[in-house]
Amino acid sequence: MSKLEEKFLLYVQTSDDPSRQYSPLVLAQTAKAMDLKAVVYYLGNGLKILRPGEAQKIKLGDFPSVQEMIEKSLNMGVEILVCEASKRMLGWEQVDLISGPKIVGAATLNDLVLEADGTLWF
Repeated sequence: MSKLEEKFLLYVQTSDDPSRQYSPLVLAQTAKAMDLKAVVYYLGNGLKILRPGEAQKIKLGDFPSVQEMIEKSLNMGVEILVCEASKRMLGWEQVDLISGPKIVGAATLNDLVLEADGTLWF
């Protein structure tokens, strides 16, 4: 599929609930396996999972830890973005996040929604 024809799916993670962490990552990995562009955008309380050590604590069923899922997603070419405004909303002026995700401005989400062929929120 050419870049002009490439389909794009956006997955927005707003929750820090452990049971809601896998779906956007599994779906983004599946999209990449289908040769689609996939972006996971962390917003609001979803950022709490990206603090060092937090994603490693979450392991449900026979799935790898959420940290391992994030790393696999990044290695597959899934872009993981973090909302700068959400950091401020949580009172995090200076906070360490896991390596890999890119911090972006709030307007980025609006641009992504307008560009995406489909958007799913978690």
